[in-house]
Amino acid sequence: MEEKKILELLKEVRHPAMQDRDIVSLGMVQGVSFTEGKVTVTLAFPKKRDPLTEYLVGAAKAALVRGGIKDYKVEAVVVDGPASSKKTLDLDLSQLEGVKHIIGIASGKGGVGKSTVAVNLACALSRLGYKVGLADADVYGPSVPTMTDTEGITPSAVEEDGKEYIIPIEKYGVKWMSIGYFSERGQALIWRGPMACNALKQMILQVKWGELDFLLIDMPPGTGDIHISLVQDIPMEAAVIVTTPQNVALADVEKGANMFRNRSINRRILGIVENMAWFTPEEHPDEKYYIFGRDGGAAMAGSLGIDLLEQIPLVQGIRESGDAGEPAALGSGPDSFAFLELAGKISKSI
Repeated sequence: MEEKKILELLKEVRHPAMQDRDIVSLGMVQGVSFTEGKVTVTLAFPKKRDPLTEYLVGAAKAALVRGGIKDYKVEAVVVDGPASSKKTLDLDLSQLEGVKHIIGIASGKGGVGKSTVAVNLACALSRLGYKVGLADADVYGPSVPTMTDTEGITPSAVEEDGKEYIIPIEKYGVKWMSIGYFSERGQALIWRGPMACNALKQMILQVKWGELDFLLIDMPPGTGDIHISLVQDIPMEAAVIVTTPQNVALADVEKGANMFRNRSINRRILGIVENMAWFTPEEHPDEKYYIFGRDGGAAMAGSLGIDLLEQIPLVQGIRESGDAGEPAALGSGPDSFAFLELAGKISKSI
């Protein structure tokens, strides 16, 4: 194993806030060592914390894995300061001071359209006149850049009082932030739980959100340690749970509800959104076909004592709009109306 090969692999890792230059040319690779077949890479960061530390460490690990390196370790140290291989994020909540309400958009399982609901809800709230931001916390499957046609755009950074903050992308009247802006298309982020948690907190706490009425957090599916860490460390006021009428999806709704109701978390659940409630052909807008079951979300909401906020129809235009980067909530069809209704109910409830 040669150091030259390792450095070539690490040249794939680019620093988004440094004109997209790679970490090798930036001099951030402080050392590469080999011990009994194990590769140890040391990345150097300035005394003032780099807001993308966790992302760059994770990206370096992913580059090594793609290069066939099986036994590795990537450490982060502070230049001219004490070394630390377990850097943690200081919980500086100052950038959330101008945010009135933080709401998590959650789901018990993947594939129910949680991100679609989150993006369209953000646009719908903006259409109602609210100042809105959305943080894409789904680190393993960030979809906000695609759904908003902001792929390839790299957020800039600004330094204030010795700290660097990320400037969110603004489009459709909404401020967007996603880990997807800092990784190449198709790049797998190979992160363990603690690293993913720290990266997510950076995506929320080190962003200049400014004055917002609503900050929506598109949470990863499930009920793991990432969710618990987010809810405990971020002042999230309430949550919305997204599901489909299918029994396989509804079975996980109760788990999600119990997580938010857990004594150590104790967050208000605004209600359930039943996505893909029925299929309506565009050429026959009055027809409804319950291809995933009927009123499953409504029944679950009743059994859990939670409000059913809205039933979103399965319309071809929602998928097409999402793929095209133009959220359906910006239009004037029945799907747009459903998201506007949902936005109105949430704002009234809050």
